[in-house]
Amino acid sequence: MLRKQRRQQRMKKKMFALGLVSLSAVLTLGACGSRGGDSAEGSGDGGSQEAGSQLIGGAIYKFDDTFMTGVRTAMTEAANTSGVKLELVDSQNKQPTQNEQVDTFITKGVNALAINPVDRTAAGPIIEKAKAAELPIVFINREPETADMESYDKVWYVGAKAEQSGIQSGQIISDYFEANPDADKNGDGVIQYVMLQGEPGHQDATLRSEYSIQAIEEAGFKTEKLAADTAMWDKAKATDLMKSFITGQGIDKIEAVIANNDDMALGAIEALKAEGYNTGDAAKFMPVVGVDATAPALEAMKDGSLLGTVLNDAVNQGTATINVAKAVMDGKEINEENVGYPVTDGKYIWIDYVKVTKDNYAEFME
Repeated sequence: MLRKQRRQQRMKKKMFALGLVSLSAVLTLGACGSRGGDSAEGSGDGGSQEAGSQLIGGAIYKFDDTFMTGVRTAMTEAANTSGVKLELVDSQNKQPTQNEQVDTFITKGVNALAINPVDRTAAGPIIEKAKAAELPIVFINREPETADMESYDKVWYVGAKAEQSGIQSGQIISDYFEANPDADKNGDGVIQYVMLQGEPGHQDATLRSEYSIQAIEEAGFKTEKLAADTAMWDKAKATDLMKSFITGQGIDKIEAVIANNDDMALGAIEALKAEGYNTGDAAKFMPVVGVDATAPALEAMKDGSLLGTVLNDAVNQGTATINVAKAVMDGKEINEENVGYPVTDGKYIWIDYVKVTKDNYAEFME
């Protein structure tokens, strides 16, 4: 049922975008407007353009991030459906590179910017560049500081509330220990855990870490942090970090693994498998939870090596980003009617997380 509802929601968004294209075609009275047309000259005034002549410049913090790959795919599909041109560039996890890319987009004459910042605290200068050029800008997945968001009337944010994902991650762990009392290996009534965190200072890493433990404790369990460190969202780094946790703590002492994203959860699982854990023997299973519900994570849930994850909805984040940019380029107010998603405080489009467990993971597999 949930999968059906999500498909219906996606179809609704596509039909919404198709409606925009049809309206634009009527207004231009048969003008060219073909998908993927030439880049716009770019006045940056947010006025109506011919379909296909509107150009969005998008910069992604790094292309090889699994979750952002899903967002990029959704952005591309939404742009094609909406009849706008989208140019995406890889910032290679370097803020100076991204700053230069923004300058290039502005020189090229894009009509809107869609930015997934390398460093959320560096959003201010990017906003100033957009403001000077009178360009609308939509930030994705990494939320700028409130003061930066309030500094310009043509800036929006599309993402998810990180605390929600932390709460759901913690609930997956607490539900497991409630159903499996033997998971408390030493019988002390305390969940001894290790945590693999995203980059320092990233709001998702901070809030997922905090709220996951808070949710476990609110469920009535005591917790003890054995070790925690950053693996920078990266699978290979997470494998090495988990190996060091195992060496430092002893695998028999660790009772749960909490990772801020799926790539790190899967990296931890690789280290556990090297110790004979999570390979199908119920007596040697370590509960591991991640966030994102990426395709590899869902496969790991299918084979039983990953306990659970939380859907970070790449499809709707990518689609909402393009819908917002398209609406503002057309001179429309940013509200639910015009972008297809609820808008909070005139600037924020929040996409809900969804808890993914053994009971429903198959609904999210393609």
